[in-house]
Amino acid sequence: MEGKKNIQTGLWWRHLVAGGLAGAASRTCTAPLDRIKVFLQVQPHKTAISDTVKYMLNEGGIRSMWRGNGMNVLKIAPESAIKFAAYEHMKRLIRGDEKRPMTISERFMAGAMAGSIAQTAIYPMEVLKTRLALSKTGQYKGILNAAKKIYLQEGARSFYRGYVPNMLGIIPYAGIDLAAYETLKRKYVSSHNVEQPSFLVLLACGSVSSTLGQICSYPLALVRTRLQVKGGNTNMQPTLGLSLRQNDDNMIGVFRNIVNNEGVFGLYRGITPNFIKMVPAVSISYVVYEYSSRALGVSMT
Repeated sequence: MEGKKNIQTGLWWRHLVAGGLAGAASRTCTAPLDRIKVFLQVQPHKTAISDTVKYMLNEGGIRSMWRGNGMNVLKIAPESAIKFAAYEHMKRLIRGDEKRPMTISERFMAGAMAGSIAQTAIYPMEVLKTRLALSKTGQYKGILNAAKKIYLQEGARSFYRGYVPNMLGIIPYAGIDLAAYETLKRKYVSSHNVEQPSFLVLLACGSVSSTLGQICSYPLALVRTRLQVKGGNTNMQPTLGLSLRQNDDNMIGVFRNIVNNEGVFGLYRGITPNFIKMVPAVSISYVVYEYSSRALGVSMT
């Protein structure tokens, strides 16, 4: 009886494994689009996606499209694992022993807390991922070499550049993403009287929820990326002939700089490849998580 109860509620390590597999699979499949997005985010004025791709291929060849993906997988596996596990735990804390469906606001709260916990745990890896994605061929010998160089040149604080806008952005993103996904999935299950949604339904739920979260949080994610790059060796900053130098070192200053010099739409620089990668990334992530969870004997409750 106790074993059955554990399977129904979900063991924490099973959620960690399922979340890790989901994150690693989705990021590896969409790594080129993610690197294009990061390139575009740091440009101070509009740059075509085709020009960015051409620059990347000329600079490092086809393999450069996956530059930084090793760090991305190392980062996203624990991040996704912690996020999904924390989400399940937060739901149990909020709901307690009550056997009732959670409200949308309760799911939002659980998702926001889960996202904050996960991002805090892995944030230095986020900075490393950005620096590696923007690096030139031969600049770093690997992840450890990059971490060592950044630490020696800029100090430990450099690994937390952009932390504040990142946390302000992750709260609405994670809250909306997880809450909307589970709400849409449960609505479908109840209205169609089925036990488990199909692959296409999971894809649709994940795409809609992630789109809502991205629209609300993208400007903060862009400011975070610019702060992560700022302070680094300017030789590593691929500008396609443009300058990345800014006059401000804080979140409000970067916001003001972008709006004054690039307009409001500058806050959404790079969102096109982000949306292009979102459907495959989200669908792979949620579907792998769902099916891994079922294989391991747990489910999102």
